[in-house]
Amino acid sequence: MEHEHTRHPHQQTKAVADQLARTAGHIQAIKRMVEEERSCSEVLIQLAAVRSSIDRASRLVLEDHVESCLRGAAQRGVADEEWTLLKEALDKFIR
Repeated sequence: MEHEHTRHPHQQTKAVADQLARTAGHIQAIKRMVEEERSCSEVLIQLAAVRSSIDRASRLVLEDHVESCLRGAAQRGVADEEWTLLKEALDKFIR
């Protein structure tokens, strides 16, 4: 179910999509490395790079959420609800 708080423009949509596209390409490259039986150390280093790439995308989404979603929720008088949703999402993200 889509919540009302997601129905507004996000400022970082293109940046997030671009970062995820780079991440997906990197994962495909790692898959080829594994199929080619490249060294475990090389694969682990590349996996760490993917983790960093996902962290960059996550940071962009969080920044966008604060700038767009929370600000919009405050203007509409539903900031408490949006904070609750953010806390729930962060609990799952940080696990």
